[in-house]
Amino acid sequence: MIARAALLANGWRVHTSDTEEAYDILATDPVSGEHARIQVKTIKQRDDRRGDLVVYARKGNGTAYDYSEADYFVGVWAVDGEIPRIYMFENRLLTEYWAREADGSNRWVELPIALDRTAFRTLTEARTEPVEAVA
Repeated sequence: MIARAALLANGWRVHTSDTEEAYDILATDPVSGEHARIQVKTIKQRDDRRGDLVVYARKGNGTAYDYSEADYFVGVWAVDGEIPRIYMFENRLLTEYWAREADGSNRWVELPIALDRTAFRTLTEARTEPVEAVA
């Protein structure tokens, strides 16, 4: 649910499916208008690897997701007592994605979960502005 909230807060339109799908979320990109299949995974911090962040991107059978199953991954990093951090990155057909904690925002796109109502107001105003007739 937090991954969906982060996508919505960043302008994505999130869809629900009536059937079982390989992806967790189908969403529409706010810029391109294209649909994207998104797989949601938990981000783990590896203390044995200098605190590196890792997303294990394996299917149930241990293989990587192919492009027909996921265009992007959204990783959710939840530390007890803190606001979760959500990162999004492209599927590169790997089974593991790594980043140093300090580089997480450089290697992956961080999706803030705070709503920016000015963006929603701008969209609403654009829809309600009168259209001038062409003579």
